[in-house]
Formats: sequence, C-alpha cells, structure tokens
Amino acid sequence: MQSETAGSGFPTFPVAPGQRVNVRSGPGTNYSIVDTLSLGATVSIRCQCDGTTISGPYGTTNIWDCIGNGRFVSDAYVRTGSDGYVATRCA
Repeated sequence: MQSETAGSGFPTFPVAPGQRVNVRSGPGTNYSIVDTLSLGATVSIRCQCDGTTISGPYGTTNIWDCIGNGRFVSDAYVRTGSDGYVATRCA
C-alpha cells in the first residue's frame, strides 16, 4: 500500500504494526539513535543504501531507508512490498 506524501514527491510506506522503530544517524546499528517512530507511523523514503544486516517483521535485510537528512531506519521494519530496493540509492 504505497502512497505519495503531499508535496514531498517521495513514496510513503507504513512501519510494521506494533513496532516502535529506532531512527539512526546512519545506515547501521553502530550509528546513534536520533529518534523513535511512534506506533502506526509511516515514512517517506528519500533513498536507500546498504548497511548493517537486520532481522525484523519484514525479513532479514541490509537495506536501510533514508527518511530525512541524517535519519535512517532498517527496511526490515518498513512494509515496502519488496525484498529489494524501491527507491534510488543514496549518493
């Protein structure tokens, strides 16, 4: 269930139900936690990149989703409907 956020131009996806997901400063668990997403949150994926491999509700993956400047969440917690990339790779 993909939708566009008004005005953002980036695809928006739901976070796994019942999960509070840590937002990190980079694509891996070695980066600091800068925020936590609330239950029922959705995220706009600006780009995606490789990082720490994580197991979550949507499988095991090393893909991390950039949801803003310096803000990353593991794709294992985002329902994109794909096991691969759904957005451009981060530069």
